[in-house]
Amino acid sequence: MYLDLYKTLAGVIVGFVIGLTGMGGGALMTPVLVLMFGINPGTAVSADVVTSLVLKPFGGSVHVRRRTVNWRLVKWLMIGSVPSAFLGAYLLDEVIGTSNQHTVKQILGWVLIFAAGAILAKLVLQARRKDAPVTKMMDAALVRPGPTLVVGALGGLIVGMTSVGSGSLIIVMLMLMYPKLSSKEMVGTDLVQAIPLVGAAAVGHYLFGSLDVSIIGSVLLGAIPAVMVGAHFSSKSADHYIRPVLVAVLTISSLGLLGVSNGWLLTTAIAALVILGAVFARMYRNEQRLRARAIAELLEQRQRPADASLGA
Repeated sequence: MYLDLYKTLAGVIVGFVIGLTGMGGGALMTPVLVLMFGINPGTAVSADVVTSLVLKPFGGSVHVRRRTVNWRLVKWLMIGSVPSAFLGAYLLDEVIGTSNQHTVKQILGWVLIFAAGAILAKLVLQARRKDAPVTKMMDAALVRPGPTLVVGALGGLIVGMTSVGSGSLIIVMLMLMYPKLSSKEMVGTDLVQAIPLVGAAAVGHYLFGSLDVSIIGSVLLGAIPAVMVGAHFSSKSADHYIRPVLVAVLTISSLGLLGVSNGWLLTTAIAALVILGAVFARMYRNEQRLRARAIAELLEQRQRPADASLGA
């Protein structure tokens, strides 16, 4: 088996993002393989699905140990996603045909646009929430089986056809359906439910398509340790700086897959850098404001006992 160190480096980056955010596997790796390494889109989808099947348990195990997984939610997502993921692999390999590169690229491009829009919607919704961030585990009784099954079925079909969606689309739909899910529980639940999902898609691609062991091995060499590191940080800290970057990367990747000219790609990249700079500057100002407020409140609390003792 031939190992490509450049693909290994790509695996390191994507693996870290998967563990940190629960998204980014197919949304990042598939376009990287197609656009940067010139791999057939169908082969890239198959390779990424198998790679995800190996990576998900590494990231998911961290959240299982930390008890940040809603198992009832996992069950109903799995019931919908497993058969539809197998169907998606069949549709890509047998109906559309992996040799039809233009059609597969078009499908990938549009799905990535939806993924970028979903992540952006999640950022906007989180920014508009006035309530304090959710930190407790959601009551399993709040899980709605029917709508959750539909989300799993839709996400599974998209993953089977494109390898995109197990982290980017499904996790956003979970946030919209279950506002009481904390960020940690959302990422942990999504990583665990994605294991049987990508497993069904991998079986489908193995039966109906073709797998390139060299690509899979090169990516996994870097991604396996990186996803563990990312999942470790995810269970302890916020990932809000990564998500705007993901939106920009997904948008540019989708335009590349859709065949947009280099001039427009460059313009989009420059615009994305300007917007990201403004977003990060605002995040930094907000964090400084909150930190100053917290310090002021702490000083005020310390001052009260001192004032009380003087009065006595």
